[in-house]
Amino acid sequence: MRIRTVTIAAAGAIALALAATGCSGGAGSASSSPSPSASDELSGTATVFAAASLTATFTELGKKFEAAHPGTTVSFSFAGSSDLVTQITEGAPADVFASADEANMKKATDAGATAGDPVDFATNVLAIAVPPGNPAHITSFADLAKPGVKTVVCAPQVPCGAATAKVEASSGVTLTPVSQESSVTDVLGKVSSGEADAGIVYVTDVKGAGSKVESVPFPEAASTVNTYPIVALKDAKDGTLATAFVDFVTGPDGRKVLEAAGFGAP
Repeated sequence: MRIRTVTIAAAGAIALALAATGCSGGAGSASSSPSPSASDELSGTATVFAAASLTATFTELGKKFEAAHPGTTVSFSFAGSSDLVTQITEGAPADVFASADEANMKKATDAGATAGDPVDFATNVLAIAVPPGNPAHITSFADLAKPGVKTVVCAPQVPCGAATAKVEASSGVTLTPVSQESSVTDVLGKVSSGEADAGIVYVTDVKGAGSKVESVPFPEAASTVNTYPIVALKDAKDGTLATAFVDFVTGPDGRKVLEAAGFGAP
């Protein structure tokens, strides 16, 4: 960022100059021109590593950020939070990290990969996704454990998988999934394609999928609310740009998009 500086001459020299030119206030007019704001001078590309459940909302927020700051580009890598934090701690180039839970964010902070304290920006809860028409007649979490029901869940290290495990423990229902996926979008894909009778995803995923799946809410989900934190990373190419995107997500523009998608307030 270029910073314009104004050299102020000594008071006596200014008085002589004004007397010689007969101008009063001309120099003052030039020096009072406002300098460009930091936001106007943003440029470059911000690489954002974000949880798979944020794909639709962050894609939209990226476009809004670029529109608000011409000359900037936001590039995304969406995956399970556990995979993303592993990549970050192993040196993958990234400027911002948004996790679907606090546990994986803690891994990033413990590794010294963050530039500051993470900021919580959203919450999410689980839902059961079923194919249109609910052919397996799933009506409760316990139904997922019935013989012959093909259930898909996230792997335990993925936030949605960890949340599912908590529900199993609190409800006393043990699932026998036909597969454990590395991201919530993979679970949703199995359900929408008809490969599974049901899958555990987030309420936002079901809402975003539209008519591709149906939702079966279950009361046990209320005990496992996931909190989403975001942070600029220490090795960001442009710390100012990274911080500006974090501020955008956590500000009113981000809140509006997240609420529309079904995310709760942090």
